[in-house]
Amino acid sequence: MTDDQPTPAAAHTEPAPAAAHAESTAERAYHHVRTRLLDGSWPGGTLLSEGVVAIELGLSRTPVREAFLRLQSEGFLRLYPKRGAQVVPIAPGEARNVLAARVLFERAAVDALAERGPDALTAVAAELHAACEHRDPHPVEAGRHFHLTLLRAAGNPVLTSLYETLWDRQTRISAAATATRAHADEDHAEHRALADALAVPDPELARALIGAHADSLLARIA
Repeated sequence: MTDDQPTPAAAHTEPAPAAAHAESTAERAYHHVRTRLLDGSWPGGTLLSEGVVAIELGLSRTPVREAFLRLQSEGFLRLYPKRGAQVVPIAPGEARNVLAARVLFERAAVDALAERGPDALTAVAAELHAACEHRDPHPVEAGRHFHLTLLRAAGNPVLTSLYETLWDRQTRISAAATATRAHADEDHAEHRALADALAVPDPELARALIGAHADSLLARIA
């Protein structure tokens, strides 16, 4: 090998800094917009401006436009040329379907606990009461913690994993259903009632309350 021939190591090049930066700013814009969509900061029907979001983040419009396109493909936004993007409202049918799936998972968790006996039910009741006492000030996070506590107690990691995949879709619904303080308090009271039923323990009442809770969420966003 002569001196002017490249070594094998020289054939490997580092990623272009500009490309890496463009990717990071696009991801930053995507996660910022997505988070605000999921937590209810921008409810359905809100019109978003590329320019306003870009200024908010200290970025150019390009990564924001890429984020909007990506979120449109995921069903969160509807783009209008030269106007911006509109947050797609939660359709009653979507909310109903997501909540129906959630009820199936949560009732399956109660059934699994009931099969293990009264002690399993009262143990999870204590955890759920603790979750109610140490209530997260953000209603959506409080709900997530409460419901995942129930699923994890069932001891089925597959069930829990599948339930967690619902949460991005559930989060928009939960945010809409707990948008006011009165609704958040109602949600909290329904959580406490479910914990009380499991403490008895009364799994049939718990199953009924799970369905009633889903119906209540749906009614609040209808």
